[in-house]
Order: sequence, then structure tokens, then C-alpha cells
Amino acid sequence: MTIPPRFRTSGRRRGRYGWFTTVVGALPVLAVLAACSGSPNSVPDPSDEFFALSAGTPRAAGPIDSFSWALYAEPPTLDYTAAFDYPQNTILSNVCESLMRWTPGLTVEPGLARRASNPDPTTWVYDLREGVRFHDGRTMSADDVVHSLGRQRNQDNAAPWAQIFENVVAVTRTGPLQVTVKLKKPDSQFPQYMATTAGVVASKAGVEKAGGNYGSTGGLACSGPFELGAWHKGEAIELDRFDGYWGADAKARMVEFRFLTDPYARTNALLSGEVDGGYLIPTESYARLDRSVTGTLYFGEGLSTVNVNVTNLKGPLGDIRVRRALSLALDRSGFVDSGLGGAGSATTSLTVRAAWARASDATRKAAFAGLPPTEPDLPAARTLIEEAGAAGATLTVATSSIGRDVSRLATAVQTAGERIGLDIRLKSVAPNAFTALFTDPGAREGIDMLPLTYYNSVTDPLDLLANFRTGSYLNFAGYSDRRYDELVDRAIAAHDPERRMEIETKLQRHAADRLLWIPVAEWPTSVFLNKRITGAPTTIAYLYYPWAADVGAAP
Repeated sequence: MTIPPRFRTSGRRRGRYGWFTTVVGALPVLAVLAACSGSPNSVPDPSDEFFALSAGTPRAAGPIDSFSWALYAEPPTLDYTAAFDYPQNTILSNVCESLMRWTPGLTVEPGLARRASNPDPTTWVYDLREGVRFHDGRTMSADDVVHSLGRQRNQDNAAPWAQIFENVVAVTRTGPLQVTVKLKKPDSQFPQYMATTAGVVASKAGVEKAGGNYGSTGGLACSGPFELGAWHKGEAIELDRFDGYWGADAKARMVEFRFLTDPYARTNALLSGEVDGGYLIPTESYARLDRSVTGTLYFGEGLSTVNVNVTNLKGPLGDIRVRRALSLALDRSGFVDSGLGGAGSATTSLTVRAAWARASDATRKAAFAGLPPTEPDLPAARTLIEEAGAAGATLTVATSSIGRDVSRLATAVQTAGERIGLDIRLKSVAPNAFTALFTDPGAREGIDMLPLTYYNSVTDPLDLLANFRTGSYLNFAGYSDRRYDELVDRAIAAHDPERRMEIETKLQRHAADRLLWIPVAEWPTSVFLNKRITGAPTTIAYLYYPWAADVGAAP
């Protein structure tokens, strides 16, 4: 995502969360976090301003004709049902809108739905805005919503977001501008995900007209402040301001997204002014860009953890002792320095502290209690390898030249393995093919582990923890535990945040104990803006919020 979504291969998908009436966003806790969110065992110096999180960038002083933006890879498609990774969502968030909207403050507010109501525990009613125009000239109706959500639910589409709809019985038109969603059972997560790409609405007629070419050629028939312009394959995608937009006009007439797969070329383009800005700044370039007179480097809440995703439990990694040994041998602090440019914090927690912002102090403390230290313990790791009889075992970890965060983590895993008697081999994957590791099981053939930066798509720890439920999209290793599944179901059914997060502390301990992913570090969002533009949000919300509409001329 997120692929879900929610991740960049050392990149979520995806990630998810947040009702617009009750959600408490992560930004209010920034003052408490001070610097990059840290684990209970490793907290960066809050006096180090280089790592301080910013709530945003200065507002634009006025309009601008155009600006350019750097992406580390070209999206394979812009079909919203397949938008489960950074490149796709960074673009689509400005073109395709959802029923609800994730804000830069990481709260949820009305989007294409002017109101969402919950008349009973298994019913959600969305009343739509009047007069919303799609880019194909048609006006939004309830039929478009039913069709759009139906595409996500359709298993034939292999949509990464389909799991969000597993609890949905029906999506029906209950009025010209009203859609009702019926659930099998209470679901605290579904309404939150309607602010992500899972809740995107496009013109039914426009999608059907495009057929199999939807997302690859022509328009996207969505309703955002920008519409898809020219797509120069292998080079760039242009977005043009949509003058029929229902909300405030975008400040720029046009945005060009440049595909710069080489991190050094990307950095040089930012320093020279060849491109005006970018998210996911190469970590090896933080210091250069921070010192630059060309523009400003910002950090914001990312709700992101860097992990080693265990993709194969049938080989040596099927033995929990081998996974624990690798975790004990990892030099997390060294990786933060070399792989994240020092802008992060070592952690043994799968979830970030900011995701627990709505929990009580006692529940938040329980979620992080008992986690192992972040410092390596090589003697203990070697003992575990001996007990498992795994000395000399061969394992393969994927790597890529996307950025130093990916390549250095793969190397750190290889080094950790060598120090405890494992034979870790690296398999290099091209940047444009790296996203396939999250969508195509065949691409993961022969790979035991891969770097995974997972970002939450909603402000709730369950967004990450649900990935280890039987059959979940990112459960690449096929882990299955009935007790864990039952806890996930209980958490999903709990609408009260405190009660839900009490259950989630048990999920956190279970997943941490079994090391289904090996957590390595927390990582903030990074964005660089040159001196001619400003207005872009600094938080991870840019993946679902029309951020480019806020970018304009700097004062």
C-alpha cells in the first residue's frame, strides 16, 4: 500500500485510522515527543533540532504557475484499487478523493461525504456532498460510490485494500446522495479507512469507459483538485489543476512528478533546483540538504517503523530461536546512523508511540513494557543459533538501490547473520520492481526477508498489528494463530478507543514475542522544499490528503 498500503519497501503500504468526530490526531503529541518518536529504550536527544518534528511548513503567500516534485519510482498503475505504495498514493491523493479525509493533523474529517453516521453498531450511512464534479464532466451520485467501493471489494481485482471490506455485507444506494454500508459485525476500523484510498470515489461511467486501460492511459475520472495530465512513461507524470473542483482551488496550475530512481540524482536535482521538492528524501542526503541554501529540509510525524519483514517461515526462520537471534544481533543504532542519517530512533517495538496517542498513560505504558533492549547481544544470539542447530544456514534478504535506508538495512541483516554463524545473501531488486515484492507473490520467490518501512494509514496501532492475522495481505509468511486472530477480532469490534487499545497491548506483546517482523527503528516523514515554494504538509497524511493543492509561492 501502505503499499497498504501502506508501505515503502523499506518501502506500506500502507498503513490506516480515524473518525472525524472522535479521533485524536498524532500531532498534539509532538510536543511530548519533541524529537523523532523513540522506543522506551532509546530516545534521541530532544535538544537536537535537526531531528525536531514540524507540524507543517509555512503557508503559501500566493499562487504559482507550476512546481516539480521528485519520486523515487514510477507507479506501475494509477488505478486507485492498486494504490498501496508511496509513489502511487503521493500522486493519487491529489487526483482521487475519498468519502472521508485524513488531515495534516492526522485526524479525520468529512471528504466527499459531508456527514457519516452510525445509526446502529453494524450500519454506516454516508450523506454525500451535492454538486461534486468528476474530471470526466459528470456529477457524483450514490451510484458512483457503490461502484467504486464495489471495485475494492471485488476479489477478481486482487485489490490490496480488499481486506478492509471483509466485514462488509452490502454497499447500497439509499438515496440519490446517500450510501449505506451494512457490516456483518461491529467494526471500529472500517470508518477510519474510508479516509484512505480504500474510500476513493470515481465516476462509474468513466471507469467503465476506460475498461482494462483504467489507471494506465487517459483520465482517472476522479474529483480531486488536480486531474491527470500527460504521462511520459519512464520520465514524468503531469497533473493539471481542475477548475471544476468543489473545494478551494489549487494554488498551482500544474504539478510535474519526476521519476528519479537514483538517490544521488534525486538529491542533486533538489539541490540544483531542477525539481522543487520531494518527500522520502534519501537518508544519506539529510545532512547536505539541511545545510543547503537552496531550500529547507523538514521532518514530521511519519507513524512509520522500519522493519525486517520475515517472508518465509518454512526454512530456518520457521524456528523462533533463529528470528530472535537475528534480532539480538542487529546493530539498530548503527543502522539509524548510517541508514537513516541519524533522523530516527532504534526500537524493538512494532508500533510507534504516536499511534497510541488516544490511549491512557497506563495502557500506553503497558504496550511498551517488557520489550527487549535495542543494543545487540551477540553471545545470547550465538547461543540461540547453536540451540536451533542453524549454524551455516543460508537465508536471502532483498535489497535495492532505492535509498540507503533499504540497502543499509539489508547489509545490517547480513552482517548480523555473519556474526552469529548464518549465511545471509543479498538479492538486489531494481527500484521500479521493488514495489512488486508487496503485490506479487512470485516476486518474493526465494526471498526470506525484505526491508519494510510500514506506515500507518490511520492513527491506531491495529493498523499494523492486524497484519499478522491469518490471511492478511501483508502476512507474507503465512503466520496463523487462532488466539491472535481472536484478539484482532475483539479489537476490531471495540469502538471505545481505550478498550480497543487495551486489547491491542496484548497483540503487541504477542507479535513482539514471536518476531513476525523484526522491528528496527522509528522513522519520521521527510520533505524538502526549495525557496520558491511552501505549504506542503510535513506529516504522513500526504498519502491521502490533497497536499499539492496547498503548495504555492513562498513569501
